[in-house]
Amino acid sequence: MSLARVHNFSISLDGFGTGEGQTIDAPFGHACHRLMEWAIATRTFRDMGMHGDTPATRGVDDAFASNWAPGIGVEIMGRNKFGPQRGPWENEDWTGWWGDNPPFHTPVVVLTHHPRPPFELEGGNAFHFVGADPVSALAQARAMAGDLDVRIGGGVQTVRQFLAADLIDHMHVVVAPIVLGRGERLWDGLEGLEDRFEIEATPSPSRVTHLTFTRR
Repeated sequence: MSLARVHNFSISLDGFGTGEGQTIDAPFGHACHRLMEWAIATRTFRDMGMHGDTPATRGVDDAFASNWAPGIGVEIMGRNKFGPQRGPWENEDWTGWWGDNPPFHTPVVVLTHHPRPPFELEGGNAFHFVGADPVSALAQARAMAGDLDVRIGGGVQTVRQFLAADLIDHMHVVVAPIVLGRGERLWDGLEGLEDRFEIEATPSPSRVTHLTFTRR
């Protein structure tokens, strides 16, 4: 069976995976880009269209960042990762934060209580809007992915729900050296999670720590 994987998921020292107050101009709320500064500098993220003021890096951060795409056949994401709208769709013109050619290049399952018709963008990106629990959503994604793995792409609530349902096989979490104080925390309700995984910690010169969780 294909694996369910999480990659490049950044949290603060106090466990927040996003800040408070998400808007169209601030996808991570008051955290701004601080959670993702380590990633923006990498060659992998520059190739995905991220812009930075320094030359792209190819060190330990890029080694981890580059693992996100190989072997992935489908991404599952929550409504908050797809966009800032809440409740019934005000319109269906919004097609995500990523422009006409998003970086996924696979089908994408968007979890939402307010489904809308699927659509396709450039580069093999096909978005499907599904109201389903984690078990059902993963089954649908695996049917689309064939022999390839499924990436659980976020946001925080989506990753937490899949962890609570014990559906994650591999997870890469990046601890950034910042304290946010508010937002949405990843680990709430997941006491004893460490018993399910072998966990390795890799420090980086960028001051983040890469945590790799592999199902026992």
